[in-house]
Amino acid sequence: MDSSDRLFNRQRTVHQILGGGLVADVTLWRQKNVTLGILLVSLSSWLVFERSGYTLLSLVSSVLLLLIAILFFWTKSAAILNRPPPTLPNLHISEEVVNEAAAVICSQVNNFLSTSCDIALGKDPKMFFKVAAFLWLISVIGSWTDFLTFGYTSLVIILTVPVLYERYEDQIDRYILMGYRELQKLFVKFDNEIVSKIRRKILEKRKLS
Repeated sequence: MDSSDRLFNRQRTVHQILGGGLVADVTLWRQKNVTLGILLVSLSSWLVFERSGYTLLSLVSSVLLLLIAILFFWTKSAAILNRPPPTLPNLHISEEVVNEAAAVICSQVNNFLSTSCDIALGKDPKMFFKVAAFLWLISVIGSWTDFLTFGYTSLVIILTVPVLYERYEDQIDRYILMGYRELQKLFVKFDNEIVSKIRRKILEKRKLS
């Protein structure tokens, strides 16, 4: 199919648009085991939170408590039975990693604060309306569902819509472009029959006044 028959006249494939790396492979089911594993783990975690009544904080606390209790009793029983204690990895974060992470976070926070100031002071009206629309959309979605369900639903959409589009992109592009051209015709017709008449009436009133 020619690029003019594609959405936005694109010439790149869906895989290339998604970056062409591991993320694109997982999203487009090129690595089915990884994608299926992500979906199953996400579904399991969603069911755990929804059915058990656990929150993320309570679940993490319970898991850490269980882990610490197991290690504690394992160590004590090993000392009594003259067994070697459990071996734990040497967890250590280097100062360089901390400094790099702090620099990245600081840069992102400063950019966010600078953009926020521009929006608040009216220096970037387009960004203001974009942010307002985005926050309004989040508010509407938040009134429909909770964050966990929204996250799982978004993940399912991300892992299904792109691969379906890649498989049927010729048909989808064709129908979308047909619909877009029909909308253009309707807009032109609306502009010629209604908007133009309103403009003419306004101009006539101005001339008379």
